Amino acid sequence: MDSTALLDIHGRKLLHELQTDARQSLAELARRIGLSATATGERLKQMEEIGILRGYTVDVDRETLGLEVLAFIRMSCPGQNYHRFLDYVQTLEEVRECHHLTGGDDFLLKVTTTNLADLEALIEALLPYGNPVTSLVLSSPVEHRKLNVLGRLTSVSKKRSRRR
Repeated sequence: MDSTALLDIHGRKLLHELQTDARQSLAELARRIGLSATATGERLKQMEEIGILRGYTVDVDRETLGLEVLAFIRMSCPGQNYHRFLDYVQTLEEVRECHHLTGGDDFLLKVTTTNLADLEALIEALLPYGNPVTSLVLSSPVEHRKLNVLGRLTSVSKKRSRRR
């Protein structure tokens, strides 16, 4: 089955409900989206099989694990170091996310460490691969926002039309 058929109004409601609480029972999910439990279970299975649903996760508070420092590191890697960096970054457990970018930087890393000394050691370990530029996170006013699966993103277009 293709993803378009699964992303009808029921499929989108299902994704919305799972983002709200992925631990809901199948019966509760079915009730909330307006399908039978059997149809809801089949829809979930199909969404998993074709990759719409990639997993169910647990959100652990990093600070309770002693990971006090959250930072972003922008990396510029000269040509000869580019592929070496890609291999190396896979081995660093401090790296939570690594994104390949357009523009002046090649990569954006989201990293966590226990303290500033460990962050400094991480930055030093990255130096042979390119130029790291680090920003410490002071706070996160928006974190883990759910995807809008029920419609178009409209907040920017609404603001733009109000200015005209």
